[in-house]
Amino acid sequence: MDLARADVLDRLERFYDAVPRDGARTEDYGALVLFVRDGDGWPFYARPRLDATEHPTLADVTAVRARQRELGLPEAFEWVHEHQPDLLAVARSAGLSVLEAPLMLLEPERLPDPGTFSDVPVRVLDPGDPGFAADIALRRAVAAVGFANGGTARGDAGPAERDAALAQLDVAALEEEATRVADGRRISVLAETLDEGALASGMAMRVDDVAEIAGVATLPSARQRGLGAAVTATLARELRAAGTDLIFLSAGSEDIARVYLRVGFRRIGTACIAEPAAVI
Repeated sequence: MDLARADVLDRLERFYDAVPRDGARTEDYGALVLFVRDGDGWPFYARPRLDATEHPTLADVTAVRARQRELGLPEAFEWVHEHQPDLLAVARSAGLSVLEAPLMLLEPERLPDPGTFSDVPVRVLDPGDPGFAADIALRRAVAAVGFANGGTARGDAGPAERDAALAQLDVAALEEEATRVADGRRISVLAETLDEGALASGMAMRVDDVAEIAGVATLPSARQRGLGAAVTATLARELRAAGTDLIFLSAGSEDIARVYLRVGFRRIGTACIAEPAAVI
């Protein structure tokens, strides 16, 4: 591994470790750390400890899963394969299913104007706007429908399903996102038209000069109109304007990764997300 890539991956490890710490306590299990949220909101995961001198073992994974079950948490693990290549086999031997997601880094000189992808306007959510709370709810509702209907193919789910999802949103998660946007740690955006309303959304999380773009989703009825690329490019440009030096994301599949290639990202590794295998 070349030194430049190793430095990027080290910075990503510090980012991954830092993001949950302002909303969770930590519990160490061998070479793994479990993030346990204080209060309501999105449940966190376990990942390799930054200061561990040994690789995670099957015993470590088993101990974490037992604790997650005890706490009523998802049995979720996340790591970068290039940092912990042995953990893939360990996780699978524990009966976990592992998503190997393309880990991608922005090359700023290749970042296009968002308008080259779609004529649908993309708006950065402003905490000073009177409709800010409603906008945050719309962002999350679009994401809920988009991720419930995965992939890049067009589908039937659209504005009606988005509006129905609003009533089912986690209030604590809405409040957390609004707080993080207001204090500058997150950026949230919506792509919308006057007739159809919000059609696509996305967000970015920042720690110092590193940011991850995440939650990019499009209503199935509005797919294949360039909205995901436009949302991603808007977030990346906003982050660059704010002085963010390193911008990355994880693509849910190779098909989705091809969208991000058009926005100026290149693959630098693999983000692994593990959870119990489905029982058939």
